[in-house]
Amino acid sequence: MIIEELKKLYHSYTGNEPEVIEELPSSGSNRRYFRLSGTPTLIGVCGTSPEENRAFIYMADHFLKKGLPVPKVLLKSENDEYYIQEDLGDTLLFNAIEKGRKTSIFDEDEKMLLRKTMRLLPDIQFSGAEGMDFSVCYPQGELNHRSILWDLNYFKYCFLKATGMDFQEDRLEDDFQKMADVLLRSSSATFMYRDFQSRNVMIKDGEPWLIDFQGGRKGPVYYDVASFLWQAKANYPESLREELLHEYMNSLQKYQPVDENYFYAQLRHFVLFRTMQVLGAYGFRGYFEKKPHFIQSVPFAVENLRQLLREPYPEYPYLCQVLKDLTELTQFTDDSQKRLLTVKVTSFAYKKGIPEDPSGNGGGFVFDCRAVNNPGKYERYKPFTGLDEPVISFLEEDGEITTFLEHVYSLVDASVKRYMERGFTNLSVCFGCTGGQHRSVYSAQHLAEHLNKKFGVRVNLVHREQNIEQVLK
Repeated sequence: MIIEELKKLYHSYTGNEPEVIEELPSSGSNRRYFRLSGTPTLIGVCGTSPEENRAFIYMADHFLKKGLPVPKVLLKSENDEYYIQEDLGDTLLFNAIEKGRKTSIFDEDEKMLLRKTMRLLPDIQFSGAEGMDFSVCYPQGELNHRSILWDLNYFKYCFLKATGMDFQEDRLEDDFQKMADVLLRSSSATFMYRDFQSRNVMIKDGEPWLIDFQGGRKGPVYYDVASFLWQAKANYPESLREELLHEYMNSLQKYQPVDENYFYAQLRHFVLFRTMQVLGAYGFRGYFEKKPHFIQSVPFAVENLRQLLREPYPEYPYLCQVLKDLTELTQFTDDSQKRLLTVKVTSFAYKKGIPEDPSGNGGGFVFDCRAVNNPGKYERYKPFTGLDEPVISFLEEDGEITTFLEHVYSLVDASVKRYMERGFTNLSVCFGCTGGQHRSVYSAQHLAEHLNKKFGVRVNLVHREQNIEQVLK
């Protein structure tokens, strides 16, 4: 039936029969896509919701008139269940950046595609909204209180309850109401794509083209930024995310002034909201519809949630507690623990040799503390170590150790940040001095505490010559 209907449309438009009809991989929706090969090659679409199809067809025509890069719908059936559109090829942005996604190292070509996409987003949000009839949007014309609560309850029923967690539903609903209020203080007359992510961008002749915008509606700009930059499996490192945010805001200034402080403050609420909405979709598509792609994406979204919660959201105290408990469930922590970075920090005496790296990596840093003024030269400091107040005061009074550690922090911080972004699991940092008692112990202790506080990483601290071991979690 589907094939026959698409053949009719193809013949009506071209006067020819398609040579080959091939079904394309399905997306998260119930729409089905077919490549109708021939002269020309077109894409046939079957959608079970005529209202959703009408929304897409209207938006595609509207955006084309605005000069936006979207596929042209060529012909539709009378009942709006089938339509044919131009073929943009096979290259999704998601696939074009595959190497970067898998390694967290994005090359210049991948970054350029991402920059172009972020620069394009304000165009569809603002130019795309001009003259648009939002009443055509499906299922609603605008992000409002009701649609926000739909998404939050989608998360609650399709994901949170599926984990088996206990929670107080009334308290959770109270915070859902607060979140809706916070999100709606940013309402604007712009177009909200809603599912703006790298799977919904195609690359044709090196340029991004936009697809699957049928769920769009009137809404604030923050949602699409959150949707794209925090896409679960995109795996953008924080440094690249910041770069792309600046690309977006520079492009946004063509349409309105940007208060960066307010933008960042409001954006983080939309990132949290979008992450919960995505988990709801993963729960429904994965746990209930048994689609493996969505189940595989869950750990990435939970990790995004884990990172978000490192900075508190005081507006939603109970919600944040529930989400924190969620990220600590065994089914999510077992996988994340395998990918977490552990830094081993060791103090040692050079005369007893540089410590071996038991991880087998054989890398890391070895810092020589012997240029720093040595408390061990003085009899009164010999009973103490770099953990004791008399030695700490001695080392800090002339400032040599402080300057030394500032340089150490700069080097090690940069490596820890990159190791975390790339999913590396071990880094070794060693401090050596003459006896492994004063300067190296002080330096190792301070670096361990610094890294644990700044990055939240697990630190295994070993003062080898003092037979002291400590774990900072």
